Amino acid sequence: MTRAEMRRAAQAANRRSARRKADGKAGGKAEGSSGRPVASARRQPPGKRRLIDYPRTGRRGLRRWVPSWKQTLGLFVALCGTLAGAVACAYASVSIPSVNPSTQTQANVFYWSDGSQMAEVGQVDRQNVSLSQVPRAVQWDFLAAENASFYTDPGVDPQGILRALYHMAQGGQVQSGSTITQQFVKNTYLNQSQTLSRKFEEIMISLKIGRRLSKQQILQGYLNTSYYGRGAYGIEAASEAYYHVPVQKLTVSQGAFLAATVNEPSVLMNADDPQERAPAVARWKYVLGRMAAIGKLSAAEKEHYLRAGFPVPRPMRAQGSMGGQVGYLVQIAEQYVEQHSSLSDQELNQGGYQIYTTFDKRKVAELSASVANMRKRRLDPAHRAADRNVQVGAASVDPTTGAIVALYGGEGWNKGHYTDNANSAGVPVGSTFKPFDLAAALDHGAVLSPGRPPSPITPESKFDGDDDIEIKNQQGQYLPDGSDPTGLLHQRNDVSTKWGYITLRKAMEQSVNTPYVQLGEYVGYHNVENEALKAGLLRSSLQYDTAGFYIGTSTPSPIRMADAYGTFADHGVHHEPYSVTKVLHAGRPLSGFRPPAGTRAMPASTADTVTDVLQGVVEHGTGTNALALGRPAAGKTGTTDDYKSAWFIGYTPQLSTAVAMFKEAPGSSGLRSMAGVGGYSKVFGADMPTQVWVGYMTAALQGRPVLPFPAAPHLGKGVNESGAPSPSPSASPTPSPSPTPTPSASTASPSATPCGGLIGDCASPSTAPSPSPSQTPTGPVGGLFGGGNGGHDGQETAPGAPMRPHS
Repeated sequence: MTRAEMRRAAQAANRRSARRKADGKAGGKAEGSSGRPVASARRQPPGKRRLIDYPRTGRRGLRRWVPSWKQTLGLFVALCGTLAGAVACAYASVSIPSVNPSTQTQANVFYWSDGSQMAEVGQVDRQNVSLSQVPRAVQWDFLAAENASFYTDPGVDPQGILRALYHMAQGGQVQSGSTITQQFVKNTYLNQSQTLSRKFEEIMISLKIGRRLSKQQILQGYLNTSYYGRGAYGIEAASEAYYHVPVQKLTVSQGAFLAATVNEPSVLMNADDPQERAPAVARWKYVLGRMAAIGKLSAAEKEHYLRAGFPVPRPMRAQGSMGGQVGYLVQIAEQYVEQHSSLSDQELNQGGYQIYTTFDKRKVAELSASVANMRKRRLDPAHRAADRNVQVGAASVDPTTGAIVALYGGEGWNKGHYTDNANSAGVPVGSTFKPFDLAAALDHGAVLSPGRPPSPITPESKFDGDDDIEIKNQQGQYLPDGSDPTGLLHQRNDVSTKWGYITLRKAMEQSVNTPYVQLGEYVGYHNVENEALKAGLLRSSLQYDTAGFYIGTSTPSPIRMADAYGTFADHGVHHEPYSVTKVLHAGRPLSGFRPPAGTRAMPASTADTVTDVLQGVVEHGTGTNALALGRPAAGKTGTTDDYKSAWFIGYTPQLSTAVAMFKEAPGSSGLRSMAGVGGYSKVFGADMPTQVWVGYMTAALQGRPVLPFPAAPHLGKGVNESGAPSPSPSASPTPSPSPTPTPSASTASPSATPCGGLIGDCASPSTAPSPSPSQTPTGPVGGLFGGGNGGHDGQETAPGAPMRPHS
């Protein structure tokens, strides 16, 4: 052994000896079972103890990095605690935001008289309903499809959330995993973005909402805010969009389909198309299956619905269409609602109102068809210049109630005609005003001589029917000519026939003017005015000008004229015209929409006598074209100077209808002559207006019983029934100031004078004070249905000259 090797061996022995001594000091010598000493376990050098022994000491390799079970459990508990704390902090810090205004935006829905939907007006197709309006079984359609544990869960579904997170982790889209409460929160308070932060906020708010709102409130909000396709927001709009019925009439089967649309509205909205129906049928079956699975349908009920087949949705219809007559109908109904409730225009436009009208869908179509048929048969604007710009306005009223059942306002908003001709003043009524003269004479008599009491008048009383006669007032003075103060008024007829003294009945039948102008002066302006007001006309439409007032310078709307003639039809009882029967908001009815009660406007004997005279107009007078109706009818024709307007107003016991025809160029203010229109050199109310009336009334009354009018009552003997008048003449024939109101200088066309309100004058016709004879009423338009602010007086000559309405 070399000296180097010996040195290394000695050093190794010294090291072994030192280790043995150290082991002996630490714990003594270890011995094995055989009594021989064994090596002590390796120990790490002593050092500072760690709070968390990780990586683990005393372990080599991979084992150093594998946590012990204690460490694993501790880590899990720590994570859970941290997560719970974070959730608690988030729950405490998150507040329920304000409701998204867009979820409150609704449409107003208008309904026909049969309850079917007429129109929807608003930016959003939504009408919120109360949960009580949704059938219970339909509610469970949605719960079964979306959240069967709705009534027991806290508002969130942990399994659904984990499932959504799993799909997101797999690279798919962020899914909802949402309960109905969460969907309600998303629709009502949040945006529709699919992000984790928005999802987390949705969960927190859902937990809070579940403590603030009842389950019924949440479900109601969910049904009203969900999107169902076809532009429909909310279950009421969806019910109308897919099945054209209100939500109350939904069946379980239909509800199952609507519940399916919430998940995939863009896919299922066209389920009415056979080629796109398969996904809808599959989803519908799934919902019915879920209903059965949770015990809300029996197996037999499920099989019944499956055998009945898929409830195919109705074809999509245009929402909110205001074409044709619908725009005019909606406008009238809106005006009526505002006048008969506390709603302002702004409040009504916020939407959410269900407005049920008196308009009969079939009758509206029949009236439009009759106008179209007349135009097709008589008018040819492409080849005859006279036929251009001819307009028609018409209205039909139930005389026993005042309900407006149909109207024709023009060609439609979709054709650029926005003025409602049925509800606008401005077209003089001509001789159709004469029945009010006769009714006033029957009620008040006539002062034929100065200082004498009124004499009784009957339809057989005779007056001078010749052309170009002078007219006296009650003081026995001749009326001056308004255009020539130095001359006398010479009232004219349409023709120069020498009628002599004829009965008022004959004068009505042949539409002779002079007897009725003289009758009106003898009866008195105020008596005639009040008779017209009580019958239903508005003071704002009465023209306070010359003696032409008695033969039709006034300009009521067709609605008002149909209603006033309805007073005759209902034996003297006037029913204020109305267009709305019921208004609902959030399922609750608004007050103020009971049908107006009838009021006695004139004795039944007066009304029935006028009806008897107007029957004669139809049977053997100027209105014989109306005989084509084939049932008892009463009516009157009317035409004004230069044929600027032509009317026919007629009624049966069941229906009163007024038709007006006039001509007005676009952008102009004033009526134009209709001479030459339809190939007629002279256009009378007996012609085209009567054709429209007959066509409509024939269709509207089809299937209705033929009812007779009551027999004319016996009135006794009236004055002048046997010949010329006997009263002594006035002491002086010189002109004197007339008590007839001064001429009105106002002129207006129908398009310039739309109705300024709804039904009703500024004051009740029966109580409002009459203006003095020297005054011409001024001020704003008063009332609805033709309360225009004046109208064209129909005269070719200077204001104040006698008007000569024809028939």
